[in-house]
Amino acid sequence: MATKWTLTIDCAQPTKLAKFWALALGYVEPPPPAGFDSWETWLSDCQIPEEEWDDGAYLADPDGVGPSLSFLRVPESKVVKNRLHLDLRVGGGRDTPWETRWPRVLAEVERLKAAGATVIRQHDLKGRPDHVEMADPEGHEFCVV
Repeated sequence: MATKWTLTIDCAQPTKLAKFWALALGYVEPPPPAGFDSWETWLSDCQIPEEEWDDGAYLADPDGVGPSLSFLRVPESKVVKNRLHLDLRVGGGRDTPWETRWPRVLAEVERLKAAGATVIRQHDLKGRPDHVEMADPEGHEFCVV
């Protein structure tokens, strides 16, 4: 049996960054724990001070297949390139004809730019565009392939 896991992203603004990644991945905020009608009620019941309620944000795959994501506020800003990044595989894979795959990649790049991401660079393979390296609103790198 595989171990369940969560990817945790350190950031300055957990709620804002979670909204970006919810849009990018189609993820949703998970429902509050059983017996609670809201996360605020749960946080209050756990005696978490109200000023700490935005220190974290959480997302889940609505289909329950992918890993959950946690966003945690940290005091320091990002200063170096990620050693781990996400590849958003929107093109269909390299076995999909380039003429079909590349327009999908470009459409996703434009959608994510409108949501606050930036393009770092385009990567080519065999003389034509292959994927785009981007950064989320706080500078975490990811690729659109």
